Amino acid sequence: MADAVRISIRNGRLIDPANGLDRETDLHLADGRVLAIGEAPAGFQPDRILEAGGRIVCPGFVDLSARLREPGLEQKATIASETKAAAASGITTLCCPPDTTPVIDTPAVAQLIGQTAQRHGFARVLPAGAMTQGLEGRQITEMAALKLAGCPVLSQADRPVRSTQVQRRAMEYAATFGLTLFLHPLDPDLSSGGCAHEGRVSTRLGLPGIPEAAETVAIARDLALADQTGARIHFRGLSSARAVAMLAEARRRGVRASGDVGIHQLFLTEDDLDGFDTSCHLVPPLRTRTDRDALRRALAAGELSAVCSDHQPHDADAKLLPFPETTPGISGLETLLPLALRLVAEGVLDLSAVIARLTIGPAEILGVDLGHLTPGAAADVCIFDPNARWTPTPETLLSHGENSPFLYQEMRGRVTATLLEGRAVFERGDRD
Repeated sequence: MADAVRISIRNGRLIDPANGLDRETDLHLADGRVLAIGEAPAGFQPDRILEAGGRIVCPGFVDLSARLREPGLEQKATIASETKAAAASGITTLCCPPDTTPVIDTPAVAQLIGQTAQRHGFARVLPAGAMTQGLEGRQITEMAALKLAGCPVLSQADRPVRSTQVQRRAMEYAATFGLTLFLHPLDPDLSSGGCAHEGRVSTRLGLPGIPEAAETVAIARDLALADQTGARIHFRGLSSARAVAMLAEARRRGVRASGDVGIHQLFLTEDDLDGFDTSCHLVPPLRTRTDRDALRRALAAGELSAVCSDHQPHDADAKLLPFPETTPGISGLETLLPLALRLVAEGVLDLSAVIARLTIGPAEILGVDLGHLTPGAAADVCIFDPNARWTPTPETLLSHGENSPFLYQEMRGRVTATLLEGRAVFERGDRD
């Protein structure tokens, strides 16, 4: 792994929402840290100069949910392939859910993932520890040991805890150790067998539905338990208007809860299932245009403080069966930035707000000192050309997952360089 060098990034538009910065200026890095913004300190001589004229310079992105498939499903992807794709996407830190094989329910597995990512050196990987042993929802894990092993949060991935008593105990213990719980709100009985939003499109296509109540019932339970226990909870991947309204109301009452949205939920709706496009088979499912618009408003209002890729790479066979039998999920790392910039083009948020939802917002949810460019902070930097036009194809993606409904759509905005702790982990050539 190459050592960090002294770098000056010159003439870029520096946007750092955490510090209220948005201006054309220089950024100087040394020893893996941010050294100065603007004029270089006296005597500073960079080993390297990166010209960023006409480009945006911002903190490296922090992704709250990206499955890397290793260990256990290396036929779909590996830590090496997906962190390399993350670096090409401006993502310097990502959190992987605990549903690996074996499950991240022991310090040994958590340390293995972190060390493997560190060895490859493309991105910082923070594993989410399992809330319950084997993700079986019966016995809680050794939470303190998982925290010490590098797990900043605990999660069940998408496997619910059926027992409300176990869920309560998990919240009580997590609160004791200052750990946030990442919760995937989906009632297992109401969602059982479903593969699409329960509504007019699923009825017309003859697809088994997942009602909105499958999400809201789970949210109601978890908000009540969080209020009771004082636990800090975070809802991963909300999909409905009612869900974000419930979250906002609970936050006003002082419940320690937050939420995020997968970037695809801000563009796709149930109408995209026409033609039985299996790349749109997702959990939670794509819901109505009304739901999509409510998610956008909640994001703009700060009621949802993070956008994530919800990256789930699959091998081709996983999407070749009839729609209900395919495996849900989108490969989302490399379209995260251009889709986020599309929100700016469509007037949903301004550029600084979008970058905030990709940097300091998710960093604060994880409770890590990242997502900003304060002098002394880790030199995690993304440089991107907001006007570059490109088209994602199976040949252009670095991720091993090619399961995206955004393939062959023209995108605007592309990362040109990514630095992790002052090391260039990705640079795009002029002809790339």
